[in-house]
Amino acid sequence: MKDHRIILEAVRAGHRPTADEVMVLAQGADLVALMEVAEALTQQGHGQRVSYSRKVFIPLTQLCRDVCHYCTFAQAPKRGAPAFLSPEQVLSIARAGQQAGCKEALFTLGDKPELRYRVAREQLATLGYDSTLSYLEAMARLVMEETGLLPHLNPGVMSHDETAHLRPVSVSMGLMLESTATRLCEKGGPHWGSPDKRPEVRLAAIEAAGALHVPFTTGLLIGIGETRAERIEGLLALRDLQDRYGHIQEIIVQNFRAKAGTRMAGAPEPSLAEQLWTIAMARILFGPDMATQSPPNLRSEQHGELIRAGINDWGGVSPVTPDHVNPEAPWPHLDDLERLTEMNGRTLIERLAVYPRYLQAPETWLDSAVRPVILQAMDGEGYARDDTWQAGSQRPVPPLPLPKAGQAESSQPVARALAAAMRGNDLSETDVAALLSARGHDVAAVAAAADRLRASTVGDKITYVVNRNINYTNVCLYRCGFCAFSKGRTTAALRGRPYDLAEEEIARRVAEAWQRGATEVCLQGGIHPQYSGATYLKILKIVKSAAPQIHIHAFSPLEVTHGARTLGLSLGAFLKQLKEAGLASLPGTAAEVLDDEVRQIICPDKVNTAEWLEVMETAHGLDLPTTATVMFGHVEAPHHLARHLLRIRNLQSKTGGFTEFVPLPFVHMEAPIWIKGQARPGPTFREALLMHSVARLVLHPLIRNIQVSWVKMGPEGAALCLRAGANDLGGVLMNESITRAAGASHGQEMAPDRFEALSRKLGRRPAQRTTLYGEVTQERRSAAARSTAPLAPVIQTPLRRHRANTKG
Repeated sequence: MKDHRIILEAVRAGHRPTADEVMVLAQGADLVALMEVAEALTQQGHGQRVSYSRKVFIPLTQLCRDVCHYCTFAQAPKRGAPAFLSPEQVLSIARAGQQAGCKEALFTLGDKPELRYRVAREQLATLGYDSTLSYLEAMARLVMEETGLLPHLNPGVMSHDETAHLRPVSVSMGLMLESTATRLCEKGGPHWGSPDKRPEVRLAAIEAAGALHVPFTTGLLIGIGETRAERIEGLLALRDLQDRYGHIQEIIVQNFRAKAGTRMAGAPEPSLAEQLWTIAMARILFGPDMATQSPPNLRSEQHGELIRAGINDWGGVSPVTPDHVNPEAPWPHLDDLERLTEMNGRTLIERLAVYPRYLQAPETWLDSAVRPVILQAMDGEGYARDDTWQAGSQRPVPPLPLPKAGQAESSQPVARALAAAMRGNDLSETDVAALLSARGHDVAAVAAAADRLRASTVGDKITYVVNRNINYTNVCLYRCGFCAFSKGRTTAALRGRPYDLAEEEIARRVAEAWQRGATEVCLQGGIHPQYSGATYLKILKIVKSAAPQIHIHAFSPLEVTHGARTLGLSLGAFLKQLKEAGLASLPGTAAEVLDDEVRQIICPDKVNTAEWLEVMETAHGLDLPTTATVMFGHVEAPHHLARHLLRIRNLQSKTGGFTEFVPLPFVHMEAPIWIKGQARPGPTFREALLMHSVARLVLHPLIRNIQVSWVKMGPEGAALCLRAGANDLGGVLMNESITRAAGASHGQEMAPDRFEALSRKLGRRPAQRTTLYGEVTQERRSAAARSTAPLAPVIQTPLRRHRANTKG
């Protein structure tokens, strides 16, 4: 037989213990050794994070057909008292939770009370339902539709068909195994008279959920008369189910609390050491990735010990409703829970009722009916959104996270990545994803490091360019899910009219921009079905005729690809023609996220990652500089964004052709993919801020300029990004229309004096620049300073058959 010390060292190194080895550990290893290995595994799988779910507790009925001898939740019928909460009561509780920032609606109830109590059957009939589960289905749907809270259902033992019936109205379900000790169901045991507590019945219900791909919560109730060996048997039974189905999202180790008025009122409660031992064994048995939970209200003074034993989750904590199962133990205030967690070297993070790993494959683990509700509540990692800010909106901007006195050091992955970035070293995908996933004090550390790097690289200048956007057509062949700007070939069912600017209108806008001091005109449009490469060449000719000295920054890689293909030219040959016609640089749009896994969802018919990079590399080879962008906050995860940044860095190391990097937060309001319930509502402010900071860190020293989009971030959000690594405000724009079409509300133009005032307010030096970050002539600065008159009304030329310019 192996020595328990050898087994523990193997487990620490990644070995998954067998059932026999677990029993050896249970019999031979001391608690200190078990906890040391358990904590190491926990940090390997979850880092410094300890999660919780902000929930509201909805006790739909406290009638139950079982008679557990320790339970005060289940009540016998009382004369005149309703057996079930009414729909109005359910909604009232849910709305109170919604107002308190809850994301989860935990429905808890006794097992099928109508099988035991006539009053339950009668009230269900009065409500219009034939069973407790059918009423639960209706109430879960009501709460989800009316409040957006995510239902987590604890209705007791259910069959395969019953579970399947409730899957479309829940994001997760739960059933405590409690114990596999059948002797506890015998006469005199705590489960005598409770048919639903038989281990084989409960294991069958948990297995049914697994077969249906339901994210599931389960665990042990310790201290009700079971032995340590029986606890191990229970954990092994759950591990077997997890091996088969992968649906168990967390293991709860809950300690029995003796309650007055029950048959076990005088029974001894389990010691802290027993609970720590069980938590540690659960962690060792299930490994680093499983979520292991212990309720914080049942061990109010021992949070640190629970963490060191291997938990990474506090479970559901409600700021609104009591713990109806343990009413004698109030929930800790969330501020106190955060403080206690941080005192123990961890960061408290809010999760949803379904864990992030299941949100990576929503088609498998979530019914289509609940996916849109989940997407609205989650961030890019699959945790709960931690602010209410939305890109392009007027919602308040959260404060910039700043380091606090006495604050703990950065987590190891973030500290390692920051050190490498400050040296200008290449970062791995894992490093970049860790920076993009920063939480708590790590966010402040990342932002501060990026700002130091900004100061040492480009100094205290905040630059901007006086330019005009001209989007010459909004008709497009492509159907990108994020785009609310482009229109199809017809006007039916569109949110705006399709247009195709007349040549004289393009020329007028260019001339007006020059008169107002612009040094650049930025031209992009949809891929009109009748446009060819000759169209783009003609547009350049129009611009050059209207303002010969203006810098033409035009044509996305998609437009370049389309133009080359329609003329039967290589990318190089077509770009050379464009350059000879006056093109001076290209915008790095159409990049979205440079990962084909994401592009297949949001823009499957567009240029792929390799094609986008090929256009840029070809342009750089012809001395045509470009910008680079990322559009984020829709369906991607941090590792996708990490790949994007590293691909930009790799190309820049070859060509040096990118002048700046521009993070573009997804503006969701009118985007088709959002309206269809297939995307998140843009990034959180934390994610948007980090994107600017991490771009500075990852792209240093190859790309010096990080631009913030004031149209998407708003002036206040832009100001905070400028304190977290960004150094450029982009253009005054004059006629921004693409972001406005998506629902943004920050205006179409920001005058130079507003840029300068914003910069000075930050204690920085404003500087007007050219497109390529050169000095602007005094004549252009003076013209921009004089441009106080409003722009002339634009004419969006209605769609017509088409001008004959497809052959040049």
